[in-house]
Amino acid sequence: MDYKSTLLMPKTDFEMRGKLPTKEPKYVQRWQDDNMYERVVKQNEGKKEFVFHDGPPYANGHMHMGHMMNKIIKDIICRYKNMEGFHTPYIPGWDTHGLPIENAIQKLGVDRKSMSTAAFREKCYEYALKQVAGQMEQCIRVGTFADYKHPYLTLHKEFEARQIEVFGKMALDGLIFKGLKPVYWSPSSESALAEAEVEYHDVKAPTIYVRFKVKDGKGLLNEDNTYFVIWTTTPWTIPADQAICLNPNYTYAVVKSEKGNLIVLEELVDQLWEIFGLKEKEIIQRFTGKEAEYITCTHPLYPDRESLVICGDHVTTESGTGCVHTASGFGEDDFNICKAYNIPVYVNVDEHGRMMDDCGEWLAGQYVDDANKTVTNRLDEQGDLLNLTWITHSYPHDWRTKKPIIFRATDQWFCSIDKIRDKLLDEIDHKVHWINEWGQIRIHNMIRDRGDWCISRQRTWGVPIPIFYCEDGTPIMEKEVFDHISELFRQYGSNVWFERDEKDLLPEGYTNEHSPNGIFKKEKDIMDVWFDSGSSHTGVLIERGLGYPADLYFEGSDQYRGWFNSSLIVGTAVHGQAPYKSVLSHGFVLDGKGNKMSKSLGNTVDPIKVINQYGADIVRLWAASVDYQSDVRISKEILKGISDNYRKIRNTMRFLLGNLNDFKDTDVMDLKDLEEVDLFVLAKLNDVMAEYHQAMENYNFADAVKAILNYITNLLSAFYMDFTKDVLYCDKFNTTRRRQIQTTLYYNAKVLMKAISPILVFTSEELHDHWYCDTNKEDSIFLEKELPAFDIENADAIKAKFDNFMALRNDVMRALEALRNDKVIGSNMEAAVTISLKDDYKDLSALKAMMKTFFIVAKVDLSVDHEGFDEYDTAYVKAEKFGGVQCPRCRNYFSEEELNADGLCPRCADAVK
Repeated sequence: MDYKSTLLMPKTDFEMRGKLPTKEPKYVQRWQDDNMYERVVKQNEGKKEFVFHDGPPYANGHMHMGHMMNKIIKDIICRYKNMEGFHTPYIPGWDTHGLPIENAIQKLGVDRKSMSTAAFREKCYEYALKQVAGQMEQCIRVGTFADYKHPYLTLHKEFEARQIEVFGKMALDGLIFKGLKPVYWSPSSESALAEAEVEYHDVKAPTIYVRFKVKDGKGLLNEDNTYFVIWTTTPWTIPADQAICLNPNYTYAVVKSEKGNLIVLEELVDQLWEIFGLKEKEIIQRFTGKEAEYITCTHPLYPDRESLVICGDHVTTESGTGCVHTASGFGEDDFNICKAYNIPVYVNVDEHGRMMDDCGEWLAGQYVDDANKTVTNRLDEQGDLLNLTWITHSYPHDWRTKKPIIFRATDQWFCSIDKIRDKLLDEIDHKVHWINEWGQIRIHNMIRDRGDWCISRQRTWGVPIPIFYCEDGTPIMEKEVFDHISELFRQYGSNVWFERDEKDLLPEGYTNEHSPNGIFKKEKDIMDVWFDSGSSHTGVLIERGLGYPADLYFEGSDQYRGWFNSSLIVGTAVHGQAPYKSVLSHGFVLDGKGNKMSKSLGNTVDPIKVINQYGADIVRLWAASVDYQSDVRISKEILKGISDNYRKIRNTMRFLLGNLNDFKDTDVMDLKDLEEVDLFVLAKLNDVMAEYHQAMENYNFADAVKAILNYITNLLSAFYMDFTKDVLYCDKFNTTRRRQIQTTLYYNAKVLMKAISPILVFTSEELHDHWYCDTNKEDSIFLEKELPAFDIENADAIKAKFDNFMALRNDVMRALEALRNDKVIGSNMEAAVTISLKDDYKDLSALKAMMKTFFIVAKVDLSVDHEGFDEYDTAYVKAEKFGGVQCPRCRNYFSEEELNADGLCPRCADAVK
């Protein structure tokens, strides 16, 4: 007889192979057709809110792996919160203004000079929308749920209107001002930059030591052949030199040498003379920096100009000579100290980074990099260059063009940090929860040390600074005007600023005493894009009624100086408190060797290619499995490991579904009617879910994944599913024991299917599609309710008992493994095991009747004696080959007299009747 046909083998149309790249797009389409995001969010309307605010990625180009990790983790957070009953809408955003878009459309052939500003901005607008659409498609493909029908874009009219409101409130509160100050200036972008737009790269640069001849020693110094020696890494700034700054408390020395009487810090004399290569060295005079104040020197390049000796505490002994070359237009310390001495601001470099006419014919028109060489050569020819050395040092670059920037004093609009610094620091230190603890220190130090924020940009594509100037140059800062501009932007968008004349932008009939002729001039600069995204809490949370502050901001670790920073400043300035209750950040995605990804290294990973090869669920499982709060790695080898873990989950769930093919929710047995081992598994499932929820609540997704993987690998697959196959396959379909086991599997399937749903979104939905046990099933796994924890009587005692049993089982498995290795048996089913329990495990004798089943062996005996047994931690064990006969149906071994005439064991004989 063919007994195989009498077995109750697993049956499910849930495939063993995931085929994710093929299946996932169909689910994406289905969710869109079914408005699944809206339905998921709607089911929690009226419940407690969890407000998550999405930081906007820049709308230019395809998303890279870092973007994908970012979007996946955000999706996991919001899905989990919705699963837990919170009303958690997710409004995705995009940063759509700025220079990269201006550059991109010009590269596409748009001639900026041949069209009006308004027309050029229209081109930028159209390009930005296309970029958003492309990135949105990628986000949707990776399985994220969000309100993609109503995203927020910083170019939206209502967003821009709110931004004007924010600017107006800050201006009226005295936090916005215009001033001439040195700012980060990018010649390649022809615009000022904020700190967040600056990155540092190592560059090779000339360092020069130059002597300035004393012109008027003020009775302290002899003017004859006496020189102050300065040091700089930017020779192009020497033509702008206005002063030499000394530390008032340091001691300086006049040292006789073959190059004249040179003045440097006394403590640096020996070191500097080695650098200069000078042999003669005699200190002929000493004085403090304060004593030399107001001495004048002759500028070495322009003999008709003087350089004033001044004093400042910013002068240190760390580098240079202790005599600091000072140019008010090209450095913050220089600017501040010159202001204290009433030295006017002087700038001789234009917006392109070229030296201006007043530098002289020999230098005018040269870019600063070229000017370095020209200035150095000129000083050398004159004999005023004491040393030229090339060094490699960290230098600021424009983060968009990747080209060096300069400090340059220009008229700019600023946000005052000083006025709100204490409030900002209080919010950081006492109000906000920094989930990455180091984040608090990082942003505290940044705010503590931050200067005023330069918010104006000399560009076209952005939100205009809503300022009008009167005839006498007075800027208009009036609520009526700000409100009017905000309303215009809400109706027409910010392009109206460039389409209309001033009189058509101001309120009807507007007059101002500073413009007696009624003539006004509008500001041409736009706002820093960090001001755009930094006001998104108002443009989104308040505009859409979500509430302020948000419960969580989550972005990359670079945003402590970026979005976290600008949002904090704007939010605190306008609303009196930080825009977030908690802040979480992630690291960067590196290649498998830990190297930063770059096109030049050829180690970039295209997320869409990975998704097309492995499936989005594999990428999602990777994102949830890594320690994302630090830098993470990705490679083919890493994804292979992730795929192996995915298969463990998939195959376990397939086993559960397959063995529930003849089981309905009406067959579920009461917990009190289950066997102890079943209750042990469910009690362990309770523990795993408690661990899972704690990890998910704390955003430790890797711990949540690990808890589930360990459970299904070590308890379900290796133990419970292994020994219960015998009952599931070989018993009659409706025996009590089979229904008890199926009840346990049913609960495991329900709980695990829901638990993996925030992470493995496609696989959990596929599982739900093939779930036929429930009479009333929801349309989607994401609409299903979570099962509560199981109320198991004496759960702790059951767990303690079976934890001890699992330790005994490990020892028995070791004994059986030795038997297999020695080729005594082919499988454990051929073995007989005799056990002598140690004192701490004597109570396990109560499980004697089930041990044969649990160990999947032919026979188990308990013994008091243990002579000749092998000792293990829990017991003395003797494992040997059982000399019985195998039942042809269930494959278990029995003594010959236990089998009937057909060779079947009693259970199988009854099953095939």
